[in-house]
Amino acid sequence: MRIQHIKESARNGLWRQNPGLAQILGLCPILAVSTNIVNAVSLGLATVMAMALSNLAVSALRRWIAYEIRIPVFILIIAALVTVLDLAFNAYFHSLYLLLGIFIPLITTNCIVLARAEAFAARNGALESTFDGIMMGLGLVWVLALLGALRELIGSGTLLSGIDMVVPGLSAIQVFGDDYPGFLLAVLPPGAFFILGCLIAAYNAINAHRAARILPEPVPAAPPQSAAVD
Repeated sequence: MRIQHIKESARNGLWRQNPGLAQILGLCPILAVSTNIVNAVSLGLATVMAMALSNLAVSALRRWIAYEIRIPVFILIIAALVTVLDLAFNAYFHSLYLLLGIFIPLITTNCIVLARAEAFAARNGALESTFDGIMMGLGLVWVLALLGALRELIGSGTLLSGIDMVVPGLSAIQVFGDDYPGFLLAVLPPGAFFILGCLIAAYNAINAHRAARILPEPVPAAPPQSAAVD
């Protein structure tokens, strides 16, 4: 895999074609699970694994999959891999598994996973497709992490609430102190819409600012010359 392709896939997944900010796909987990940073990142990492493995499988099998039935076959591949992830979460992170609930199996129907399998993995090699799945998944992870951190911080004044479900012995960080009254709207679904909207607005503003810096400054037109009079 060429260095140029690696850089392009990384830029597309992490910023240019970011699933949460540019393509705005997979809003169900983005809005429902991002009540705190631990839940958001956990589901995001599960999505990374699902995207990487499904892209690898689709790319490796693409020559033997008939074009007419490609979508059902892609969904079967994704569903099988997500089932393995679901069982792994149940076995090794049972408390977190109970908290995330139905959203782990719902990775199967996530538009991001199927879209990359159809748009990229079905047309490229196994290594490139796997890397593309990882980068697209990590693009979703950092959006989920930022959204979850903002909602948790504003809503309850803490960070890393529930980290003991992943790493026993660790505890949440009380940022604003025990007397912080909290802001309930931030942890409710409307708060997720508002904060995600602010993130998308900031993303668009950064892109517009960068585009304005790249454009060359207009050259002022030369003043018209007066006609010579005999």
